[in-house]
Amino acid sequence: MSVSGIAQQMPDTLYIPSIQKKAMNIEVYIDEAHNNFHTKDNRFKPFANVLDQAGYEVKSFTEKFSKESLNKIKVLVVSNALVEGAIGPFVAPTLSAFSKEEVKAVKTWVKKGGSLFLIADHMPFAGASEKLAKAFGFTFYDSFLFDENRRGILNFSNENSLLGKHKIISGSEKYEKIKSIKTFTGQAFEIPDKAISILKTNEKMQVHLPDTMWRFSEKTKNFSAKGLSQGAIMKYGKGKVAFFGEAAMFTAQLAGRNRFKVGMNAEGAEENYKLLLNIMTWLSHKD
Repeated sequence: MSVSGIAQQMPDTLYIPSIQKKAMNIEVYIDEAHNNFHTKDNRFKPFANVLDQAGYEVKSFTEKFSKESLNKIKVLVVSNALVEGAIGPFVAPTLSAFSKEEVKAVKTWVKKGGSLFLIADHMPFAGASEKLAKAFGFTFYDSFLFDENRRGILNFSNENSLLGKHKIISGSEKYEKIKSIKTFTGQAFEIPDKAISILKTNEKMQVHLPDTMWRFSEKTKNFSAKGLSQGAIMKYGKGKVAFFGEAAMFTAQLAGRNRFKVGMNAEGAEENYKLLLNIMTWLSHKD
């Protein structure tokens, strides 16, 4: 979701769906050490509230990534990181939010059994997480994903066949069945062969790569999003990763002067919180 009006986006703290508590003694850490747009007690507070309702213990992670810091935890959420000191207007190329040493540490940690939930929205967030994604074989584009009418609000459903085939979607004893998911302007990315696409993109969608965030013209490079993904999961060594190219879908925000709802609280996004819980179930359990 846009950072063009940061001050105009605030968490909808009244959004707390009725959830049966299931998880017990599972800690989830949300990264706050990389100039993150979404943090536990601010724009990702609804994210934290949903997990708290389900029984997770949600904590802030304020250390840089290293073997020592990561060995203390099992589940890490990184949402919309940026390089330290980054401010708009954002112009390509976007600098990495993570050092080479941090990327190596995260990769090793996952391989040994850690679970990473990486969320990187449209430009500049996609570019800031590109190197971390590449370490696992994913290719992030520092871009915007639009439909054929250049709108960023997208619907993924069983009816349009854009939901992937996995128990995270189809449901099971541990997972809620999902029929429809809504996203709110993000990026699309390439996934490795071993990954499973949860939110599939098609030829009706276009990837746009502007030189400056939110500035488009006839010269702006673009290409078909067919065969890409806006959300995918993969087992990696003894661990797991879930990579998603849109952040608002996992929180609940009030945006603009009119405080319109963006995220899990929006009309048509009633099942988004179920996807969040299903992803967290998959990341935090051995199966």
